Amino acid sequence: MKLKQTTAKKAETDISLLEAARKMLHDKGYAGLSTRDVAAAAGVPLSQIHYHFGSKQGLVLALFEYLNTQLLDRQNALFGDPSLKLSEQWDRACDYLEDDIASGYVRVLQEMIAASWADPTVAEIVRTGLMGWIELIGNAARRAEVEFGTLGPFSPEEFAALVANAFIGAESLYLLGVEKKGSPARLGLRRVGDLIRILEARTS
Repeated sequence: MKLKQTTAKKAETDISLLEAARKMLHDKGYAGLSTRDVAAAAGVPLSQIHYHFGSKQGLVLALFEYLNTQLLDRQNALFGDPSLKLSEQWDRACDYLEDDIASGYVRVLQEMIAASWADPTVAEIVRTGLMGWIELIGNAARRAEVEFGTLGPFSPEEFAALVANAFIGAESLYLLGVEKKGSPARLGLRRVGDLIRILEARTS
């Protein structure tokens, strides 16, 4: 019984620290992230971060895996739902992008990507997480290839790479404020859903 209580308490502390780190990373960026501030925000001693995660890097890597697991579960449910048309899945993916902007996940992901350029350990974790998402897109592209008869000159892998870049690029442009300067990246993504509907109508 005591072991269960200890395990539950550790899990609760882990989540409190990860949520505090998420907020700090969103507000201050990777460079400005302080383990002391995270511990204070979570209401625990600084030693708890070293106990649970070892270091700032360990905390940030755990945060990415924590968030990415939630997102992959969501995407698996989306692309694994046979009741949804491809166009409806695309629309939902665009809705998720809006949710991720509002929740701060987009800022956290982009901070992690930037940090990975100088940190191979962070890069490995981010790369693995993104590839899990890209594989889901590739599976959806294979479904589209069967449904429409072709993806034109693209292989499913090439198509998945382009879609992933489109979404990550849209996130970056949003954070940079480029949309406000006349580059409607998210609206462009929505229009792809309209294109898929045209293709669905032609094959129905």
